[in-house]
Parts: sequence; C-alpha cells; structure tokens
Amino acid sequence: MTVSRRSFVGGLAGAAIAVPEMAGATALPSPPSTVPSDRFDPWIEVIPAAIQQNVRTLSRLAGRRPILAVIKNNGYGLGLLEAARALEPMDQVVGFAVVKTEEAIRLSEAGVTKPILLMALFAEADAPDLVARGVHLALCTDEAPDLAVRAAERVGKPVAAHIYLDTGMSRMGVPYHRAAPFLERVARLPIRIQGTFTGLTEDREFDREQVRRLTGLAVEARARGGSLGPLHAASSDAVFNFPEDGLDLVRPGISLFGGYPSDAGNERTIATLQPALRLRARVVRVERLSTGDGVSYGRRYVAERPTWVATLPMGNTDGVPRTGVKGARVLIGGGLYPVIGAVSASHTIVELGDEPRVRIGDVGTLVGPDDPAIHPNAVASVTGMSVYDILMHLNPTLPKVVV
Repeated sequence: MTVSRRSFVGGLAGAAIAVPEMAGATALPSPPSTVPSDRFDPWIEVIPAAIQQNVRTLSRLAGRRPILAVIKNNGYGLGLLEAARALEPMDQVVGFAVVKTEEAIRLSEAGVTKPILLMALFAEADAPDLVARGVHLALCTDEAPDLAVRAAERVGKPVAAHIYLDTGMSRMGVPYHRAAPFLERVARLPIRIQGTFTGLTEDREFDREQVRRLTGLAVEARARGGSLGPLHAASSDAVFNFPEDGLDLVRPGISLFGGYPSDAGNERTIATLQPALRLRARVVRVERLSTGDGVSYGRRYVAERPTWVATLPMGNTDGVPRTGVKGARVLIGGGLYPVIGAVSASHTIVELGDEPRVRIGDVGTLVGPDDPAIHPNAVASVTGMSVYDILMHLNPTLPKVVV
C-alpha cells in the first residue's frame, strides 16, 4: 500500500482541531453532474448545498461549537468522498470521523486536508500506515497506546490520537471506572492527545450521567497536570435533544445529510433539515392491467379494476425497502404513486390509476427533498424501518451525481 507523505503542524488550539499540511495532495475527484437521458439504471443524486445548509443549522443548534463531521459507512449512503467534498470547505467543520480503516485511508488518498479520526480499533499491521498518513487514532483498548507509539517510532512521525472512553454505552472504549490509571499511562507516552470522546446512549437522564463521568475524568486529569484535550460526545440526537451537554465539539452524522435522528421525536419542530440526496431511476415500462391481473412475486396485489402500472428498475439491492409496499410512494413528474406488489431485487412497481400518467423515460424518485412523502424519515416511518437504514442501506456501487 502506498503511503502518502503527510505532516501535522501544531495540535488542537482551544476547541479547534489543527489542519494538517499535505505534500502532493490532489483535489478530491468530482463525480459527473448530469445523467445521460438514455440511462435506465438507478443512481443517487448528491446535493452539496443541502449538506452545507444543514451544517449551518447544526452549528447554530450547537451554540457554534466546532463540528467533527461523522461520515462513516459510506457517508451515510451519499458516498464517502462526495460527503467529504461537500463538507471540507465549511469553516464550521474541523475534521472528519469514520469507523473503518479503509475509509480513513480513502479520505487520506483522496487529498482530504482536515484531520481524520478513526473511531475504531486499529490493527497493529495498519498502524504505521495510518500514522504516516496523519490519521488520528482512537485509543480504545489497554494495548492501543503502545501500538500507536511503536507505529510512530517505525515511521518516524509523531502520532496524534483521541482517547475513547466508555461511560456507559458498553460498546467500545476503555471503561470509565478504570480509566484513571489508563489516562496516567497515556500522559507519559509521546502521543499528541487531540481530544477525548465517548458515545451517548440516547437515554436522556443517563446521557447526563455519562457527561458527568467524562468531565469528571477531565477534571482529575487537569488536577494531575495533564489534559484530555477537547471533549466530545454529542451525536445528531444530542445536538437536537441535549444541547446543554457543555462539551467542546459536537459529532453529528445523519443530520448533516438531512435525516432527523429520531423518527418519532420532535426534531422537526426544533430545526429544519434538508435531505441531501435523491434515489432515482427512470420508468422502463408502463402497462394497463385488467381486472384480476397480479403484480410481482406472490401476487400480493391483484387489480380489482382496470388500472395502469409503471415499473422502475430499482429494487432492494439498490436500497428500496422490501416493506415499501406498506406505504412508500414514488414521485414521478409531480405525482406520487404507491409502491405495490412486492419490491424485488431490481424492480419496483407503482400504481398509476385510471390513466397512463407517466411515460417510459420519466424520472422517479423514491427518497429525496422534493415532497414530504419521500423525505428519508417519511419513507422510514411508512416502511417500519430506521432512517439510518433508509440511507445507509443504499447500494454503495450506485453512481453518484452531484447536482
């Protein structure tokens, strides 16, 4: 694996993450901005202006605290590099966070200049490459600090890291009740601590206890003459529902891309987010059913009277929920048409009614900002899924088009 030449200058100043200098960095590659009119395969449209507006909204909700943008899991379905490209110019965004080593490396190779935090356990074999690239490592196990130091010695570069503490999520991180000796040991090592973080459970009362545990450890560290750096815990949910967490950075993910973190919450009354993508395909078939004709596998839909239907070549493999027949609708030419029959791997069929209101080649949108019925949270609600599934289950191989 080719290791890019990167060097960091300085550390965190106050609550801001220092931006590393890069030698020989190339600009993030740009996807196409149009789709050929004769294309019938599905695609995803990415809307950078919506992402940037969401950043401004979240910054306001967070009291202007810096944003460490979480773009894990393929940028919540929008595409890792597409998400980074839209976010990097924003002054409010001071870095990126991912949970897979390959995503950190891809961002580095693509020329991202803001710091990249790998919020996951790193393999010893990968550590030298990550350190050489300037990726910030998460110290989330007892062994991680020593692995990081050995990697830094091997490549001859200082290592930057965030300390990952488990304050009650019981998922990842060093448990808070035995963190004190761990923190003392890290303080003696040649590691540039860029921050300390935890994950909140989204149980509001317990979230407060988690923040107390984290800040208590920071106070103890300062009393011993050390520092845990800027503290961060607030996900999208906390930015909306726990703004008083009082920490130094916020760490939103799905809300950057227009998804409200809770399908049943009141986030829509707090602030307006703009969906930042469309899942689209063109109609490939328009036909009239006779009374008694069935649709798709299992004949779960049988026409009770003559009616028109249209087929779109996007299905479950592309991210259309199989439960779309429970109430999802597709926007075509300004009209909303219900999904019927069964969503198959590569096809979705919609009911048009008494007239053939659409034609082959018309663009259909299942998820997007153009009507409340196709908002990601609306699709999640009618299909009985999480909004996270609606976005992150989009097929990562679908072409991305920036609009």
